[in-house]
Amino acid sequence: MNKKNNSYYESWESEISAELITKQGLRLSEVKIDDERIYWLEGRPEESGRYVIVSRKINEKKIIDILPKGYNSRNAVHEYGGASFTVQQGKVFFTNWDDQRIYCIDNNKIFPISAEPEVNRGFRYADLILTMDSKWIICVREDHNVKGEPKNEIVAITTDGSFNLEVLLTGSDFYSSPRLNKQNDKLSWTEWNHPNMPWDGSELKQANIDISNCSIEKSEFISGGVDTSILQPEWSDSGELFFVSDESGWWNLHKNEEGENINILDESKEHAGPSWQFGFKTYDFYEEDKIILRGLSENKKNGLIRILDFSGNIKEEIGIPYTHISYINVLGENLFFIGSSPSKNDELVKYNLQQKVTEVIKKSSNLNIDKSEFSIPEEIEFPTTQNSQSYAFYYPPKNSKYLESEVIPPLLVISHGGPTSATSNSLNLSVQFWTNRGFAVVDVNYRGSTGYGRKYRDELKGNWGVYDAEDCISAVKYLAEKKLVDPKKVVIKGGSAGGYTTINALTFYDEFAAGATYYGIADLSVFIDDTHKFESRYLDSLIGKYPDEKEKYFERSAINFTDKLSSPMIILQGSEDKIVPVSQAEIMAEGLRKKQIPFSLIIYEGEQHGFRQAKNIKSSLESELYFYSKVLNFSLNENISPVKIENENNLPK
Repeated sequence: MNKKNNSYYESWESEISAELITKQGLRLSEVKIDDERIYWLEGRPEESGRYVIVSRKINEKKIIDILPKGYNSRNAVHEYGGASFTVQQGKVFFTNWDDQRIYCIDNNKIFPISAEPEVNRGFRYADLILTMDSKWIICVREDHNVKGEPKNEIVAITTDGSFNLEVLLTGSDFYSSPRLNKQNDKLSWTEWNHPNMPWDGSELKQANIDISNCSIEKSEFISGGVDTSILQPEWSDSGELFFVSDESGWWNLHKNEEGENINILDESKEHAGPSWQFGFKTYDFYEEDKIILRGLSENKKNGLIRILDFSGNIKEEIGIPYTHISYINVLGENLFFIGSSPSKNDELVKYNLQQKVTEVIKKSSNLNIDKSEFSIPEEIEFPTTQNSQSYAFYYPPKNSKYLESEVIPPLLVISHGGPTSATSNSLNLSVQFWTNRGFAVVDVNYRGSTGYGRKYRDELKGNWGVYDAEDCISAVKYLAEKKLVDPKKVVIKGGSAGGYTTINALTFYDEFAAGATYYGIADLSVFIDDTHKFESRYLDSLIGKYPDEKEKYFERSAINFTDKLSSPMIILQGSEDKIVPVSQAEIMAEGLRKKQIPFSLIIYEGEQHGFRQAKNIKSSLESELYFYSKVLNFSLNENISPVKIENENNLPK
C-alpha cells in the first residue's frame, strides 16, 4: 500500500466513523452467577440505550435475552444507579427504568413486586440482594414522595407480589451495599451523611437479622468514619466480613475477624474505585480460604489476577491481557469479569484458574479494524502548579495509510468527568476517532483523580475549577516542549465535571483554540439549588461551604466572566439531564451570544446525563469534528451534516 504524506494531520481519512462507534458500542456490566448460568447487562445504543439482562449456561455458547422488550433494567437511585438486578434459583428480579418498580421474571412470567407509588418513579430501588429462601429482597430505596430532598433507606420487600415492605434502616442520608452473610443471620451495609461523598468518608456497620420477618437488632459499628472511605463489604463462607478501606491512604483490602479490623494487603495500590454507581466488584472468594483480587503489573502495562489467602499472603499472580478489570465473580475454578486493554474494548471473560484458559463470552465490539490503526497510550507524569505532579495518557496520531512527517500535529485535551473519577488506558473508540484522523490526544488524570491514593485525590478539595484546568494546561505545555504537539492548534473537551473544566479553561485561560463541553456546568450557584440529593453537598469539599464561601463560587463560574471569553465553543446537552440541568447549557450559550463568539448549542431530546442513543452519540461526535474543522480551518474528508454556528462570521480566517 502506498502511504500518503501527512502534512495535514487533522484531515486524515479514517475508517473509524462515528456510526461505527455506535454500532460497536455495547455497554457490558453487572455480572451475576446463579447455579450454572451467568447473567449480565447489555446497554444497547441501537435500542435507545436500553439495558437488557442476558444469560447463557456457563459451559454452553447460546446467549439469550432474559428481559422482554418494553422493559429496561436500570435504576435512578443517586441518579447514576447501578446494581439493578439480581437472580437466584432461576428467578430474576430487576428495577425497570420507566416506573422504577421492581419486577420478577419467573418461568417467562413477569410481575411487579414493589407497590406502585403515588408519584410516578416516586420509589427507586438499587443494590438488590435476596435472602437464601428467596422470600425477601433487601435493597436500597430512595423515596421521592416526601417533601424536600428524597429519603434513602434500606428496606426488605416480599417477593411473592404481595407488596409487603419492612424498613430496616433509616435516618442516615445515604446507604449502600446491604450484604447478608451465608447463614443469613447478619446484615452488613455502608452509610454516610452530608456533606460527605462515599469516597470522602463512610461507615461500615452490621446487625443481627431475622429473615423470617426481616427484622434487625441494634446496629454495630465496624469501621470507617468521616475521613475514611469504606467500599465493597462482602461475607466469606466462614463468616468473616471483608471490605475495602482507605484508612492507610490507599483503598486496601481489610477484614473484620472477631471484632478486630485487619489490613490484610497493605500496599500503595488501589483495590477499588469511587462508588458513583452501586454494585462494582473488584474481588471475590475462591475455594474455601482464598480471594481473587484484580491487579496491575508494576509498569501498569499488563493485568494481573492475584490469588491470596485470608491473611493477605499472595499465593499466585497470573498475567492476563486486560489492564482494566471489573465485576469479578468466581464459581468453582472459573473466574468471570469484564476486562479491557489499550487494544481491546470491554469483553465479558471466563477464565479457568486451573487450566489457565481464557474464553471471551461477549465482546462489546466486534471490531473489524486492524490493531495497527490503534494509538497505544503512554502514561506520562508531568510537572504542574504548586510544585506538584500530575498524570495523563498521551496518544500520538496513528493511521497506517499515512507517512511520518516533521509536521507537528494538533492536540485534543480530554478532561474526565467526576471529578472524583479517572480515565484509563482501555481502548476507547471515541479517542481513536480522533487519533486516526491525525489528532494527538492527551487524556488527563488531573489532581483529584482516583487511582493515585487519597492524598492525590484530596488535592482537588477546595481547588476544583483551578487545579483541574491548570493540570490540563500543564499537560499541553509538557507535550509542546517535547515538540509532540502544535501549541497553536489545541482544543479541549469534557463531559459533566470535565465539561466544567472545559468551560473554565476556555474562559480564564488562552491556551485553547476551541472546546466542546458535554453537559458541563457554567454557573456553580445555580447548580447548588438545581441538582439532585447525591451531589447536593459535593461542592462543599470541592469549592467550599455555601454561602460562607460564596465568593469562590462566583469567581469559578465562567458565566460571571464572559468578558474574558475569546474561544469558540460547542455545547452538547441532554434535555432530561437531572444532574446538570439544561439551564446550564442555555446560560453559557447566552453569554457567548452576547460576546459574539462563535458557538453551537445542540440539545438532544430524551437524553439524560451521558448520551445513550446511537443517533445522538453519532451526531455529537460528528458535530464536534465539524466545529473544529471550522475553527482550525481544515478540510473534512467525509460527508457529515453541517452544524449551525452562531456568530460564524467571527471565526478566525
